[in-house]
Amino acid sequence: MKSFLRPEIRNVSCLAPPAAYRRELDLPGHIFTPIQPSGTIRGRLRPAVCQELGVNPAVFVAVGSHDTASSVAAIPGRGSFAFCSSGTFSLVGVETDRPYLGVQAAGEGFSNEGTVQGGFRPLKNIVGLWIVQECRREWQRAGLRLTWDEIVSEARKAPPLRSVIDTGSPEFYAGGGMAEKIRDFCRRTGQTVPETVGETARCAYESLALQYRAAVEGLEKIKGGRIDTMNIVGGGINNRLLNQMAADAAGRPVVTGPVEGSAMGNLLTQAMALGEIAGLAELREAVRASVEVETWEPRSAGEWEDAYEKLRTFQK
Repeated sequence: MKSFLRPEIRNVSCLAPPAAYRRELDLPGHIFTPIQPSGTIRGRLRPAVCQELGVNPAVFVAVGSHDTASSVAAIPGRGSFAFCSSGTFSLVGVETDRPYLGVQAAGEGFSNEGTVQGGFRPLKNIVGLWIVQECRREWQRAGLRLTWDEIVSEARKAPPLRSVIDTGSPEFYAGGGMAEKIRDFCRRTGQTVPETVGETARCAYESLALQYRAAVEGLEKIKGGRIDTMNIVGGGINNRLLNQMAADAAGRPVVTGPVEGSAMGNLLTQAMALGEIAGLAELREAVRASVEVETWEPRSAGEWEDAYEKLRTFQK
């Protein structure tokens, strides 16, 4: 089968640790598999297994080295776009043919991961819906059995952009007492202190949307060019309020979908390995033909500009 991967910058499914690490840990070298690119057929089910299970001798394909690699492969983006895999954590980045290295990329907090087509994903890992998940646990222990939709509904009722937190502040990475951590941050920074479920959730959602903007602008700096849209995939896109906030905060259209990006990207990468799909462009056409995406246009830029300046002040 003709490879669709560029050999000089291939993504790998399993990276053996350097020899020095193996020696330090006293690990035998033969237990590590060879480095192979995504889309490599690594073998088939054994005949005895197929017979016992009554299945065909399915092939085993090396897919993305991380679930985010698979979800990004399934993004139906066009042109200059940033991706965001939204869930407990949010990973915001772009696809490139080379890694973004150096002081500027490091200063903006970007790392480099691989793509299934053999390129790179400079990205930033942002504390995402984890903050609201932790708050919900507290509310449940207090007897408030709120669904996610009910939390979003309460957030809609709360006044907009009264308080902003830096979700990258160390205290928000640890579980426990999350609602109080939000209140403490707001007290320390002289802001209105959120008290209700709606106020607390809205503060978290708006702050996350502002972090998206900061990440996209950081990518524009190191990329040296404009990013026109942000494509968001994953379970986080079920929060329609956050989708609109992301567009408003970033000041550019946001395209959402698919929800199950990791699963779709995984399966379609296997299809590429089998020759059913010619490459990434055709893979994304298959995604476009299979799912409905939604576009969110930015609104009310003025208030978001003020909130963004406040966030950037906290991050200095």
